[in-house]
Amino acid sequence: MTEEKLLLPAETYLKSGIHIGTKFRTKYMDPFIYKARSDGLSVLNLQKIDERIKIAANFLAQFESSEILIVSRRENGWKPVNAFKKATGIKVFAGRYPPGMMTNPQLDIYQEFKILLVTDSWPDRNAIMDAVRMGVPVIALCDTNNQSNNIDLVVPCNNKGKKSLGLFFWILAREYLLHKAVIKSPDEFTATVEEFTEE
Repeated sequence: MTEEKLLLPAETYLKSGIHIGTKFRTKYMDPFIYKARSDGLSVLNLQKIDERIKIAANFLAQFESSEILIVSRRENGWKPVNAFKKATGIKVFAGRYPPGMMTNPQLDIYQEFKILLVTDSWPDRNAIMDAVRMGVPVIALCDTNNQSNNIDLVVPCNNKGKKSLGLFFWILAREYLLHKAVIKSPDEFTATVEEFTEE
């Protein structure tokens, strides 16, 4: 694995536990799994995590911040997604996704989006189903135990850990702003990983 090609030093990724999966693995996630540890936990391939984060950032950058929705039912994702919103201006929904937000124009909360990103395809399945109904592409963070039905882009990572989710959304915010030319170099991104991470 070559350091220059990764968005961050491998050590930074490893410290966050972004590569540590669960004991359960689905056939959908097999291509992203590097090995199983002696304690039974699956380990995700760091190179593939990094590649998919690059693809996700590039994909999101095709859209304006007002056209993107990020949903996180999982509580460990609330601080990271809110920090992401502060950094990028992208709309986020932390908590229980209200049904019909993307599909029912009669509702006050109705909004049109062109792309959806969810922190976990299982707890966020209602948002995914709404996106599918509306023909909106879905990016999902998937751990080794996730299914990938109705997902257009799988980003393999530990989608349960506070540090892992914090690091993911920190990198994504930086890369989105770089692609949008809001910042010219990674050093111009002044938000810290700590601002994205629960203690």
